[in-house]
Amino acid sequence: MCGIVIAHGIDNPGAERPRLIACSKKIRHRGPDWSGCYSGKQTILAHERLAIVGVDTGAQPLVSTDGKIVLAVNGEIYNHIKLRSHLKHSYKFKTHSDCEVIIPLYQELDKELCPLLDGMFSFVLLDESVTPSRIIAARDPIGITTLYQGWSSSRPGATFFASELKALTDLCDKIISFPPGHVYDSRDNSTTRYFKPTWWNGDLDGPEATIPTKPADLKLLRETLEEAVRKRLMSEVPYGVLLSGGLDSSLIASIAARETEKVAQLQAEARRKKLQESRSGPPTPGEDGVDEAQTITAWPQLHSFSIGLENSPDLLAARKAAHYLGTVHHEYTFTVQEGLDAIPDVIYHLETYDVTTVRASTPMYLLSRKIKAMGVKMVLSGEGSDEIFGGYLYFHAAPDPRSFHQECVRRVKNLHTSDCLRANKSTMAWGLEARVPFLDKAFLEVAMNIDPKEKMFSKGTAQEVDSDGCPKMEKYILRKAFDCSPDGKPYLPRSILWRQKEQFSDGVGYSWIDGIKDHAASVVSDEAFEKRAERWPDSTPDTKEAYFIRDVFDSLFPPAAAETAVRWIPRGDWGCSSDPSGRSVSIHNAAYGTTS
Repeated sequence: MCGIVIAHGIDNPGAERPRLIACSKKIRHRGPDWSGCYSGKQTILAHERLAIVGVDTGAQPLVSTDGKIVLAVNGEIYNHIKLRSHLKHSYKFKTHSDCEVIIPLYQELDKELCPLLDGMFSFVLLDESVTPSRIIAARDPIGITTLYQGWSSSRPGATFFASELKALTDLCDKIISFPPGHVYDSRDNSTTRYFKPTWWNGDLDGPEATIPTKPADLKLLRETLEEAVRKRLMSEVPYGVLLSGGLDSSLIASIAARETEKVAQLQAEARRKKLQESRSGPPTPGEDGVDEAQTITAWPQLHSFSIGLENSPDLLAARKAAHYLGTVHHEYTFTVQEGLDAIPDVIYHLETYDVTTVRASTPMYLLSRKIKAMGVKMVLSGEGSDEIFGGYLYFHAAPDPRSFHQECVRRVKNLHTSDCLRANKSTMAWGLEARVPFLDKAFLEVAMNIDPKEKMFSKGTAQEVDSDGCPKMEKYILRKAFDCSPDGKPYLPRSILWRQKEQFSDGVGYSWIDGIKDHAASVVSDEAFEKRAERWPDSTPDTKEAYFIRDVFDSLFPPAAAETAVRWIPRGDWGCSSDPSGRSVSIHNAAYGTTS
């Protein structure tokens, strides 16, 4: 991923260029490898690059062969090789960048190109072949990448885009989070949804809702997730996997370890061929000079990374998973005080005051710095599974399958406000890219069309077991899909495959959340807390922890920025605690022999 800042509809781009570059510099942490800027007739595109694919030739903004189309992209297009091969007209590519294919696709399909892209992306494309100059801007279907759009009351004809909010605060007095799965067109100033999967209306009330009835195909579920991991290994730099020891990250690590072994074998064969070519001469190169083997670089073994307070549940479980999978494992510990010291920086990078997101992002932010220091630029992560399968423990309180499915769809649609935002910004704060296989379009199409009856679960005396003695717990069908040994070795040991869900902020060590609460209680007075509704009539903090986090947010950003933040509030109508921690769910306490 990278960082982009765009201004369109301005009168004097040459004069505005220094100011826009200064705004782009605010997000240079996203792209420390190179900076690029293009000034057009009415438009400026600035780009901060993190080089992962097309490392030697992929600097942006990218310019078409005729010089009339200019492109700035944040993200990765996993199917770029296939898209290149299916172009109707020949196009002379200048780079090996996975993003350049967007230019000829636009020439052939206009903005209808967006549904064809398989990846995570936010882009702005400038077309100066028309008058007035036109831009289109788009964000990936789920919002794995971040994108903001802004306007200035002093420049009514201009619109601005940026990967992060902070790049727009000096330019705009109105800023929104650009909606995932949508495309903007300056020609008619429209923003329309291009992502229209079959499951999209599942959260509606009434007869318009689409509630699936298809039984789970465990083999298809497993193979689709394996393919999602495989395509995300597209990289020309060393990569690794975030490993908490929970189900989701462990499954991704297990698949990645198997695929990394295959990649190592392919690269050994490629080296053999190269040695042979040095003796007999190279073959005639392909038209675009890119093949799959060239887009993957792996260490001989997969590297895994985990973080937690000393002796935390996640560290212990991750250590066990890494040993089983044979990864080169890197384990880091942090103290509660180190986490508290980092919170202002975390909020600055996250650009939100949501309590759950800040709690979980702080250890991820600290870990990302350690990973980047090792020279790693890309990691796989397990976000999205809990939303897709109803894996959060409060889902046990869903009154019926329809309600269960509706909540799953809502949570997936809102991932860009929480877990995707966390995974993107807490890693990109250090120039580290996180890829999330569970949010693959094809995998979502399979998993979101499973009958919700098969996703529902119970705990305690109401919990059922299947014919193999496996508990029908949260994410049962995902666990069951990988409870096999296709090559003679199980994907995971049973103690991890059937481990109960932990919130990431809980799993890194229970005293982490307690530490934030204690700190907030010491710095937020009772008098200030009593007047919280006067200070924040909207999104009023309901705890001193939330007050503390909102106070830090307001010290970093102007008032307009608060409108882009979204707080996650547990389902009180399902009898859930107002505290978003997984420990606040009674079934977690019961499983661990504690009382609330």
